[in-house]
Amino acid sequence: MARKTVKPATLPCPTCKGTGEVSRTVRVGRKQRAVGQQTGLCLNCLGACEIPAPS
Repeated sequence: MARKTVKPATLPCPTCKGTGEVSRTVRVGRKQRAVGQQTGLCLNCLGACEIPAPS
């Protein structure tokens, strides 16, 4: 009988919800007005879209 390989369980990242990117508001000027949004790499999962399950 062949052995089954057990893949470690992973969960989707709650911060980026599986996209790997997060949006941040861009603020400019002395009054810190919001002028738009910028996307960047998710620092929770580093763009992998999933985090390892706690053991």
